[in-house]
Amino acid sequence: MQANSITAGLNNAFSIPPLTSGIVLVVILGLIIFGGVKRIAAVVQYVVPFMAIGYVLVSLVIIGLNIQALPGVLALVFKSAFALDSTFGGIIGMAIAWGVKRGVYSNEAGQGTGAHPAGAAEVSHPAKQGLVQAFSVYIDTLLVCSATAFMILITGSYSTQAPDGSFIVDHLKGVEAGPQYTQQAVETVLPGFGSGFVAVSLVFFAFTTIMSQYYIAETNLAYVMKGKQNKIVSMFLKAALLATTLYGSIRTAEAAWVLADIGVGIMVWLNLIAILILAKPALITLKDYRQQRKLGIDPIFSPRKLGIQNADYWHEEYQHDQDKENVS
Repeated sequence: MQANSITAGLNNAFSIPPLTSGIVLVVILGLIIFGGVKRIAAVVQYVVPFMAIGYVLVSLVIIGLNIQALPGVLALVFKSAFALDSTFGGIIGMAIAWGVKRGVYSNEAGQGTGAHPAGAAEVSHPAKQGLVQAFSVYIDTLLVCSATAFMILITGSYSTQAPDGSFIVDHLKGVEAGPQYTQQAVETVLPGFGSGFVAVSLVFFAFTTIMSQYYIAETNLAYVMKGKQNKIVSMFLKAALLATTLYGSIRTAEAAWVLADIGVGIMVWLNLIAILILAKPALITLKDYRQQRKLGIDPIFSPRKLGIQNADYWHEEYQHDQDKENVS
């Protein structure tokens, strides 16, 4: 799905055939994933802040130049949400279903993928990183995704279909739903710059997401293999990622989203079960963190003191910190 967004954006902005950009994407991705996880981290840590700040700044410029339309857009959002708008109120059920499916992608809350980057962070207490992960939901959804939505709505760069397939509004005739909406929104204010800027932003946003998905897959494979190296299985994983990336690059946006929805749907249902199982130790961990903060100390996690089992790594870290304190 990410690969599809990249190739669609480049095709719309620079008329690059999806197959061509897909092949280039696969080649670059292959060079990175065969270089190992450390190289992935090195690329991402420089690219992500740059792309996020630049994208938000441009969105603020567009919203600022159309600030007189903002009250109407906010009214449209709330009226449509509560079926009070005469134009869009009739599709509230469809809108909710669409919003839930797309909302899952905006921050990945509940999918289980957030546990991997969180687990790679070095902190003295898991609640520290848990709070960072929770805050990232607001950054992703309320800042970056809302910026995109406001750009599209405030410039009228969208089309809306009814359940029967007819168009309620068709501001962008013949344009498939996807990155082209955002590109057109930026073009209305910054002609000659918008499509290219969004396409480049998409390359950064979506490409780093693909890299992170590989990191997650590699981490899962290491867990399943119990830390043992298996070059054949590892090569198969890399080949599968590159193949699906190329496949997504040349398919239609509708096909890419359908496949993504199926995969994410399965993942979310499985992860919700895990969340229910882990809810009790998670709440105990958060309570312990808050108690230590109230005492004015830097929280250190000791799972055995809290009666939390199967957290051997954290027990070893706690014991290591205790030994260091005794030595000093």
